[in-house]
Amino acid sequence: MAQQFQFGLVVRAQAEQGEDISRRLDETLNFVRLADQLGFDSVTKTAHYSAHPFQMLQLVPMLARFTAEAPRLRLNAGVLLLPLMSPLHVAEEFATLDVLSRGKIILGVGLGYRDVEFKAFGVPRAQRVRRFEANLIAVRRLWTEEKVSMKTPYFELDAASCLPKPLQRPHPPIWVGANADAAVERAARLGDCWYIGPAVEIPALERQMTLYRRALDAAGKPFPAEMPMRREVFVAKTQEEAIRLCAPYLGAKYAAYQAWGQDMPQDDKGLGQDFASLIGDRFLIGSPDEVAEQIVALHRRLGVNHLVMSTEWAGMPESLAVETIEMIAREVVPRVRQGV
Repeated sequence: MAQQFQFGLVVRAQAEQGEDISRRLDETLNFVRLADQLGFDSVTKTAHYSAHPFQMLQLVPMLARFTAEAPRLRLNAGVLLLPLMSPLHVAEEFATLDVLSRGKIILGVGLGYRDVEFKAFGVPRAQRVRRFEANLIAVRRLWTEEKVSMKTPYFELDAASCLPKPLQRPHPPIWVGANADAAVERAARLGDCWYIGPAVEIPALERQMTLYRRALDAAGKPFPAEMPMRREVFVAKTQEEAIRLCAPYLGAKYAAYQAWGQDMPQDDKGLGQDFASLIGDRFLIGSPDEVAEQIVALHRRLGVNHLVMSTEWAGMPESLAVETIEMIAREVVPRVRQGV
């Protein structure tokens, strides 16, 4: 039986400089409680360090708080910058989060791409792929084996253990974020699924999906039952109104993304296009009918069945974010589930 299409919401817990971060925290917790009440399936906390020009509350403590605020929701790390971390630290923290959430944690992981983060953690950027692979293998082993011995150039596990184990068996889902072709192949080899990010355009993703399926076949793995994708989503009565309401905040976020410099496939046109060119591709913006049609099209073109939606951005009034997720829950979700 096919898995029901799932809908998740992104929370950044991010504020502009000078904004009251305590107020933003309260708004974030209200948002997460509302997501639980409205019947969404998951909530994703994003992660960056030194996120200038934004203030950003950090991933692990926020996920721990969400376990109390939204006991029904699956909780996703979206994404943990794994090359910067100690695998034993990651394994134990996320095993604890899985216990706190009663078995609903998702470990989303990625390479990272910002020099300021690698320099601050003392990790040479040139080592990020090798560290990522070694760390991910170690986390999976720590979750599933009683004691682990593993020596790499970056760490040594000498009969190390992770106790308690996660509640989920054999372990929590591992979603591997990937933009570049080599990273997509790595996701097939090392992850439970490819976590399709928000930045790459659909035609490039269609080509990469062929690459992903080929890499799964080479690894002897089936296509995953869960195929998550993150996109920027905003719904209002008309597309014109939706653009007017969200463009000031979403546009500023993508200007920051472009300045930070993400890894992108060569056939992607990049983030420097005008706002209108990104609608229907990177941005799902419009009326409930229009956005539902765009989501169904993603399912048919890419096999996506868990849409992780960014619906609020730094500086946006809480009322706008609340209005759009209420409209999504009431009008978009039923249309999509009927259409797929």
